[in-house]
Amino acid sequence: MATATREGGEAALPLLLPRPQPLRAGAAVGDDGKEAAASWWRLWAREAGRVGYLALPMVVVGMSQYVVQVSSNMMVGHLPGVLPLSSAAIATSLANVTGFSLLIGMASALETLCGQAYGAKQCHKLGVDTYRAVFTLLAVCIPLSLIWVFMDKILMLIGQDPLISRGAGRYMVWLIPGLFANAVIQPVTKFLQTQSLIYPLLLSSIATMAIHIPLCYVMVFRTGFGYTGAALTIGISYWLNVAMLVGYIVFSSSCKETRTRPTMEAFKGVDAFLRLALPSALMICLEWWSFEILILLSGFLPNPELQTSVLSICLTSVTLLFTIPFGLGAAGSTRVANELGAGNADGARSAVRVVLSMAAMDAVIVAGTLLAARRLVGIAYSSEEEVVSSVAAMVPLVCITVVTDCVQGALSGVARGCGWQHLGAYVNLGSFYLLGIPMAILLGFVLHMGARGLWMGVVCGSLSQSTLLAAINFFTDWPRMAEKARERVFSEKAPEPRP
Repeated sequence: MATATREGGEAALPLLLPRPQPLRAGAAVGDDGKEAAASWWRLWAREAGRVGYLALPMVVVGMSQYVVQVSSNMMVGHLPGVLPLSSAAIATSLANVTGFSLLIGMASALETLCGQAYGAKQCHKLGVDTYRAVFTLLAVCIPLSLIWVFMDKILMLIGQDPLISRGAGRYMVWLIPGLFANAVIQPVTKFLQTQSLIYPLLLSSIATMAIHIPLCYVMVFRTGFGYTGAALTIGISYWLNVAMLVGYIVFSSSCKETRTRPTMEAFKGVDAFLRLALPSALMICLEWWSFEILILLSGFLPNPELQTSVLSICLTSVTLLFTIPFGLGAAGSTRVANELGAGNADGARSAVRVVLSMAAMDAVIVAGTLLAARRLVGIAYSSEEEVVSSVAAMVPLVCITVVTDCVQGALSGVARGCGWQHLGAYVNLGSFYLLGIPMAILLGFVLHMGARGLWMGVVCGSLSQSTLLAAINFFTDWPRMAEKARERVFSEKAPEPRP
């Protein structure tokens, strides 16, 4: 198989395909086959080590960021009455749907731009693209924050309880500083991730979580802020995280080559950034929103208190477990983007194989463990036997979701590394909104299968999503993808790659 050639004439060797070696005199063919297998295994282990080096810290990073919001709601849950928790829970969900998911999605364009630029040794472009993303996301936060200011009126307009609407609206107003902080965190995270500078992200996220929990307790219980103190603490914690990451970039020698000063060049290529950022946002948001729609639909089922509680527990569990494929996806995105940017098509293909094999192992282990401990999942959230039994009955379906999440999480990372966000958006639109949600409505309401039917509908969407993403990867022309990556790095107006 022909190898790609790096800039300067140096041959880019495939990572997992060993060079054919001449047969030694007197050696048996079987011995040569064993040596080839052993060599392949060593190369697989080497690439798995690279992926693991990136993936494991990113799992902790994702989990730490998730704990910041969850711990805030847990603190609010211990205030007197149910109104603070109800308001904070609705506000958090709305903030994720209307704000944080959009910023995370748009910043994911940097996994393509910065990852491929770093692989091509165009280090100055990482700083320029990151500044461009920060400026764009901060601009996007302005209309989003205006929506958040009037969220209480919007909720009352669609018929929500006035007390909960006012409480949720007030919480979201205090959450606005965290929105602007997130607009900086996400691009900076991608800037470091695409250079494999993972441990600064790991340490800053752990430090942020460690500071946030006691600070949130003080703000909620020891000051006059009450439940809004939890929202304000999220903003403070996020800005502390920004300060730590920016401080590392400014003072660390690891970022010496990629660290640049802000220039007008960052404003000139906003349209090029948006061509990837908007499909990236759609790709992530379409899937994220489908699960939020699932929770809203559960409120129309018979015995909505039970059904909503069961689905919320399942969704929270799936979200927590998704931090593992999130880490694998981030590692796959970085490895694939770096190899494509370097013109190494075989290396990119091999990285995909390793990431998928690790995702398969994760799926088997996590789904098997979850199935064996299916009653413990409900017990962790509730002491009501009816809730525990209902959750236990849902766990087999949740295990299917865990398996599909592992596959699609890894493949979505590959898509971001390649620049396929537009295809990912089409896949998610078709899988969840043309298949998954209509199936959920059919099974849940028409066939009266309740919460199980709703979740089965989303499982159909997840299976379709994983199958389509796998097919796209299978039929990809990797040498052509490497050429397109090089074109993108050296020309802002390069055409979008097609698999």
